[in-house]
Amino acid sequence: MPPITIFHNPRCGTSRNTLALLRERGIEPEVIEYLHNPPDRATLLALIAATGQPAIDLVRSKEALFAELGLDAPGVTDAQLVDAMLAHPILINRPIVATPLGTRLCRPAEQVLEILPPQDT
Repeated sequence: MPPITIFHNPRCGTSRNTLALLRERGIEPEVIEYLHNPPDRATLLALIAATGQPAIDLVRSKEALFAELGLDAPGVTDAQLVDAMLAHPILINRPIVATPLGTRLCRPAEQVLEILPPQDT
């Protein structure tokens, strides 16, 4: 099976819980600490597309920087949101998990279970 990847922030409780859920199931994912190793434009666009959600759903709108940059203004485009996330990775919501069965923003952490293979019993 292709690797499972988590875009992770170790300071985030939800991100830590999601990683723990993976490991409890015997899965050691590729862990990308995106604040230190942010995705490039192509990767970020692919992640957004793979979730099937609009770009705004993957932005941390509660982050003070979101409002400071005017991203809460009417008419902000997906391209502007992506540019902001690339320039300021703290705006990327987390954790994002990609598996062969799908890609999800795992908030709450249990959403990761939707994209994991069934466990052997």
